[in-house]
Amino acid sequence: MHAWPASEVPALPGKGRDLRIHDTATGGPVTLDPGPVARIYVCGITPYDATHIGHAATYNAFDLVQRVWLDTKRQVHYVQNVTDVDDPLLERAARDNVDWVSLAEQETTLFREDMTALRMLPPRHYVGAVEAIPGIVPLVERLRDSGAAYELEGDVYFSVEADPHFGGVANLDAAAMRLLSAERGGDPDRPGKKNPLDPMLWMAAREGEPSWDGGSLGQGRPGWHIECVAIALDHLGMGFDVQGGGSDLAFPHHEMGASHAQALTGEFPMAKAYVHAGMVALDGEKMSKSKGNLVFVSTLRREGVDPAAIRLALLSHHYRADWEWTDQVLRDAVARLERWRAAVSRPDGPPAEALVDEIREALANDLDAPSALAAVDRWAALQEERGGTDEGAPGVVSRAVDALMGVAL
Repeated sequence: MHAWPASEVPALPGKGRDLRIHDTATGGPVTLDPGPVARIYVCGITPYDATHIGHAATYNAFDLVQRVWLDTKRQVHYVQNVTDVDDPLLERAARDNVDWVSLAEQETTLFREDMTALRMLPPRHYVGAVEAIPGIVPLVERLRDSGAAYELEGDVYFSVEADPHFGGVANLDAAAMRLLSAERGGDPDRPGKKNPLDPMLWMAAREGEPSWDGGSLGQGRPGWHIECVAIALDHLGMGFDVQGGGSDLAFPHHEMGASHAQALTGEFPMAKAYVHAGMVALDGEKMSKSKGNLVFVSTLRREGVDPAAIRLALLSHHYRADWEWTDQVLRDAVARLERWRAAVSRPDGPPAEALVDEIREALANDLDAPSALAAVDRWAALQEERGGTDEGAPGVVSRAVDALMGVAL
């Protein structure tokens, strides 16, 4: 599967700062020192509907992570998956009487177009669950053969007790984990399981559903968590720098994925930091496909909204915060974009070196994009009030905003 084209990242003078970021597992900030190549895995979409603002907010957060690392003169090895076979996709295809493969391809194409318009840097490896199945099967077999997994009526389940570190990502109690498991794709009430929280690794073939050759596992398809584990281990290995996604993935997805990988390899941890973006609401409720309260990026683009304004709207909220999308949020972003473009369109202006330093410091401090925006606002206000004599300043500001925040002025 191919990703989307990369927009050019302007080179800036000097060097950025190492990233300090909030780690869900430890509950506090960690300073990441990845070495010459930073490794990041971000969980991708299940392509049964278009990219909504909640998706865009999540991918914006991890685009900032990449840009901070690139500014430190590191390379970035970024991997993202596409869950192109899963129950919600099959259910949507059946509801709409369309082929599930065609639906997945259609929505993945639209996702690529949205990411391109928003200037999100593409992953080096963009991998679909279906194409990962040949690598998933042997991992499930290894877990089963080692005693870390077991069969139940043809399905294969992972035993959470096989990983002594289970529970250390989301840090939830048993009652909370059981509740979220039921809400987020698990089956804690299925009879015969060793532990209600045990997640499915391999689902035996069901009538009327797609299935693949699972070797000794029989015909079937993979569970959700093992998909990302197989892709991450294949392309990044254990101990990569950041495992990222929305906060609703901390449990069960990232918790289970970490335990799968740790049981497979005997190594700990799977990732040095588990980083989660907040949820976006509309009309007081979290934006989700099940509720149908979605604002689609593609719809906004068709309505003529500049993608740079959409990006500024996302950047105006800290990535870990839960926030609400409103018409006013978008109006404010459009107005900000106009002010900034007017400020950098002049041939000279106030000195920009201190501003670039402020942006770098803000983003290195747990991706504090709102503080970075405020710094540019102050420079633009000075430009409007009295201008300046530094001929190169507007160009420096324009390149910095593009390189560090992905906003083309």
